[in-house]
Amino acid sequence: MADAEPPASTLEEQAAVTLDPKKQTIDIKVYAPFKIYYEGKGYSLSAVNETGPFDILPHHHNFLCMLVPGNLIIETPDGRKIIKISRALMYVKSERVVVFVDV
Repeated sequence: MADAEPPASTLEEQAAVTLDPKKQTIDIKVYAPFKIYYEGKGYSLSAVNETGPFDILPHHHNFLCMLVPGNLIIETPDGRKIIKISRALMYVKSERVVVFVDV
């Protein structure tokens, strides 16, 4: 008799996993006029624009876009950060990602 496969992990369980600090990172800053949501290193940032979902990884080409309402998901050395946004402008250049929220 074959063993049953374990159930797929939930988003919360995945968020609790700490990632490898030896991986390449990018600088990420997510902020609004009067609040900083996140500022620090990250392995990746996932977001959604009018075209659909996408990821920003280290060595990404220069990039500028408007984000649609949804979640920003940032994989950091300390685990996953999820930031709910309504609208935002994202700018990527030279291993740095800046997200201006509420624009």
